[in-house]
Amino acid sequence: MARGSFASMQAQSSTEVTFYYESGHSDSFKIPLPAQQFQQQLPEMLQQPWLIFHLIDETVSVCTAKVVKVEIKPPVPGYQGKGVFANVERVTTMQRGAAGRLPVNG
Repeated sequence: MARGSFASMQAQSSTEVTFYYESGHSDSFKIPLPAQQFQQQLPEMLQQPWLIFHLIDETVSVCTAKVVKVEIKPPVPGYQGKGVFANVERVTTMQRGAAGRLPVNG
């Protein structure tokens, strides 16, 4: 077995989901589903008025009407169609601030 392959195998057996709310708060959950299986369930999940997450020490209810963004790790590249953009890179504040300010010697 290749070095680090166990960690890769573990990462594929669960999906990390972060919900961002209108209020500016966020919640992250590690869901025991592979990303591909989670991807198949996500559209139906987001149509539910409430999502319930049973954790070891508490139960969390998420009002989907208050969710403004969902981040999923690992990526779920199976989404295709209108409004889906492939090969996108996130631009950080540091990258925006540095654009055009540093001389390029070439």
